[in-house]
Amino acid sequence: MFLARALGRSSGVRIIPAPVSISSLLPRFRISSSSSSSSFTGFRMVSTLPKLPVFEAISKHDPESTVVIHSKSGRRFQYGELLGDVAKARDRLYESAGREDLDGERIAFLAENSYDYVANFTFPTHRQIHEADSVVQVTLLAILGAKSIAVPMSPAFPASELQYILNHSEALMLLATGKFASKAQEVLKTELDVQPTFLQLDKLQGGGPHEKVTLDKSSPGSAGMMLYTSGTTNRPKGVLIPQAAMTAQARSLIQAWEYAPSDHLLHLLPLHHIHGTINAIFTPLFTGSSIEFLYPFNADAVWKRLAAPFTTTPPPDQPKITFLTAVPTIYSRLLSSFKTLPEDLQEPAREAISPAHLRLTISGSAALPTPIKRAWADLSKGNILLERFGMTEVGMALSCGLDPNDRVDGSVGWPLPGVEARLVDVDTHQVIEKGQEKDLETGRERVGEIQLRGPTIFAEYWRNEEATKKEFVEGKDGRGSWFKTGDVAVRRPGPEKAGRSEMKTQREWARGDMYFILGRKSADIIKSGGEKVSALEVEREMLSLPQVAEVAVLAVPSGKWGQKVGAVVILDREHCKEGKWSPLEMRRALKERLAGYKIPQVLRVVDHIPRNAMGKINKKVLVKEVFREEFSGDEM
Repeated sequence: MFLARALGRSSGVRIIPAPVSISSLLPRFRISSSSSSSSFTGFRMVSTLPKLPVFEAISKHDPESTVVIHSKSGRRFQYGELLGDVAKARDRLYESAGREDLDGERIAFLAENSYDYVANFTFPTHRQIHEADSVVQVTLLAILGAKSIAVPMSPAFPASELQYILNHSEALMLLATGKFASKAQEVLKTELDVQPTFLQLDKLQGGGPHEKVTLDKSSPGSAGMMLYTSGTTNRPKGVLIPQAAMTAQARSLIQAWEYAPSDHLLHLLPLHHIHGTINAIFTPLFTGSSIEFLYPFNADAVWKRLAAPFTTTPPPDQPKITFLTAVPTIYSRLLSSFKTLPEDLQEPAREAISPAHLRLTISGSAALPTPIKRAWADLSKGNILLERFGMTEVGMALSCGLDPNDRVDGSVGWPLPGVEARLVDVDTHQVIEKGQEKDLETGRERVGEIQLRGPTIFAEYWRNEEATKKEFVEGKDGRGSWFKTGDVAVRRPGPEKAGRSEMKTQREWARGDMYFILGRKSADIIKSGGEKVSALEVEREMLSLPQVAEVAVLAVPSGKWGQKVGAVVILDREHCKEGKWSPLEMRRALKERLAGYKIPQVLRVVDHIPRNAMGKINKKVLVKEVFREEFSGDEM
């Protein structure tokens, strides 16, 4: 489990100069007039890559099929050019490092959502030699091809956070596209423990040659990816995901969500999260799907793109979108902006998101409010959002089924193929076996922490053996340890015919008891007066009220109750035109929806609730900012 020691540099800290200049590398290049390929003196040819499963899959796809489209620029790339670009870019890494062995090295990068994130290579022309001061290099697949560990970073992060990631990962290189080169240089000027080599990436235009690439039989080595947690309670942790776990995650999703070459996925998500990387890039690459990048998110632009193939004069070369995965706030904004669309665009947009064309719409990374789910179904002529559960450490772990009848409100479904899941009672710490979901004495549902194991689970927190050990518990059956997710849930029977669609026979995984997430054990389970309250349940009910546009339900410390249920609310101005809503009015509205002990005892009306890029709220910070004066008081 603990790979850090094996991957670490045995000679201690090593200083590597930055940036690398083109002039210093020119003697090694040989320009060919017949193609853009090159060879290196003393280095392997660009026609070979290690036999990673993702490369094997790409090599078997139709070379003429589209792998990536940039929605705004119209740039298109085919599967046939992908591995050649990856191989060349990988060799540029070797060239810049001055060695062929980059096994286990961390390579960080800043790149926008594009083909260049997947693979990047541009051979320097004479003009570029005068205009650029760095060699063009690579991103995700090329890093894996070098058997290195890819460390994608968010361009939105402040320099101090990027500095922390570079120091913590001991990155050998920092890659950046031209758009973020200045930010990268800013970070490199800060005080770093190890100075990474800096390489600037240029954009490819598409239409490159389809080159034959040989996949050798060498081992995958330490190839993988490292994503950093949000660091809500401590400094962010590096989550090491070996390529074997990345592959297992992809294969699990392919079986469950049935990705296909005919799928055209619209990508709206940031790429330093598991959702945007594994679900929306790595997995579709295995099946030959097309990925269209439209980022940063803009609701009007998304509606126009979705509707384009269904307008009276559809633009050429804009296929219909068949696959969309996003966070609840994106669906909320799409629903709000739909009302402002021109009338001639509204019906094409509704047709575009109907089940007949958009075969799968997934919501994740945050709890999906029931009103959003229902409103989307109404607008889309019956397309029901599929809910699932995942996290950086495990990829996707639970999911509702593809059959609309297998998407139950408030449930995240069943363990995905290859994933084992169990509930461990939060009070007794005993495993809740099948049939033990209710307490025999009280008749109440037993609340348990979700624990997971299987090939999709991450390897370790980078160089943090203590944190890794803390989050795993050894199984008593000798089949390996369980990862403690920190999320709590209850199990309830699923639909009688779940997983038994007449169209498919391989959906046996979507059967039995379903999981219903109650929230994070540390932030969403409120212990008030001896009762356990799910913040997510209260939020769902409050969002069903016409007065509430957004809400965060929090645990507010209380001397009398232990914790009080607190609500931070953004009001819907159509129903609260004066911007006022009293605690008494709130209680009256919730009286028929929630048990008395679940109704918030304290209320704050605000204009803004901070969220991160994935729509999540840091409740521990928010409660201190909004309810500090309530920490030692009694109920309101």
